[in-house]
Amino acid sequence: MPALFSRYRPEIDSLMKKIVCRRESQLYDMIRYHLGWIDENGAPITGDSGKALRPGLCLLACEAVCGDHAKALPAAVAIELVHNYSLIHDDIQDNDSERRHRPTVWRIWGVPQAINAGTAAKVIASMALGEYRELGFTAEKTVEIVMIIEEATLHIIEGQHLDIGFENMNDISAHQYLEMIRNKTGALISAALKAGATAGCGERRTAEKFGELGMMLGIAFQARDDILGIWGSAKATGKPEASDIRRKKKSLPVVHMLSSASKSDRASLDRIYAMEQIDDCAVRTVMTLLESTGARERTEALVDSSSARCFEIIDNLPIDYSYRTELKTITESLSGRDR
Repeated sequence: MPALFSRYRPEIDSLMKKIVCRRESQLYDMIRYHLGWIDENGAPITGDSGKALRPGLCLLACEAVCGDHAKALPAAVAIELVHNYSLIHDDIQDNDSERRHRPTVWRIWGVPQAINAGTAAKVIASMALGEYRELGFTAEKTVEIVMIIEEATLHIIEGQHLDIGFENMNDISAHQYLEMIRNKTGALISAALKAGATAGCGERRTAEKFGELGMMLGIAFQARDDILGIWGSAKATGKPEASDIRRKKKSLPVVHMLSSASKSDRASLDRIYAMEQIDDCAVRTVMTLLESTGARERTEALVDSSSARCFEIIDNLPIDYSYRTELKTITESLSGRDR
């Protein structure tokens, strides 16, 4: 991520640790492990805690509209905890054994306890918004921010429901897929920017524009993620190469491939996706068909068009030029990332 996020990271981590570490038991150790603060034995480590993209965007939006990012700190921490709650549960549902080059929570403590850890992270996220009492926010303003985040959380669950359902479907349209990523990925990034702007100024039209920016940024982010899930290097992503194919994930390149494949190729793909496990030979077949149908190029086109829309929105935000420049830098970074 752009270096500008480093200016927020210490405050995000400090408040998040303050809130998460109020409770001591193995349940909360699982959350701390997932966040990269401790190893599986409880020893402190300096691990990969993720990009902190969403809380960083939340604070940047707040600072851009009022000059004081601290007003959005509770919302930023809540959003990061919601994101990590969803990751813990996604790892279970997607049967992913590694995240950030380490075993996932469920691989160490089992599925039932990982469900508990993810659910606890979600509850702590809601409790983090109680910090607004100390900042003197009105109950009305606090509830407004709470509803932005809670609605996004529900959209995440709706998106995951659609995503899992797609694994058992062979006819998915690009429109259906776009609806899924708007919910699963776009909603929380949208909420991060909208909540930050709301905390900073409360001007609804401006907050809505930030929310629209977040949605388009989320679409670009997820489309790039879909590309990395097939063509990304294991060293960069922390997941096996072509992992989305092996998991039979109907990501956007696969949706494009299925819609463009010839009748005979479609029959081959149906046989492959009906296999209990997709072997290396089948992976190579799918990769060849992805290339021949131009699936990667069509997915790249969505990244480009979504990024272009982000630039249009940024140019019309009522904020200083320096913040518009930073938001454009972030858009460029997310649309061209390799991990």
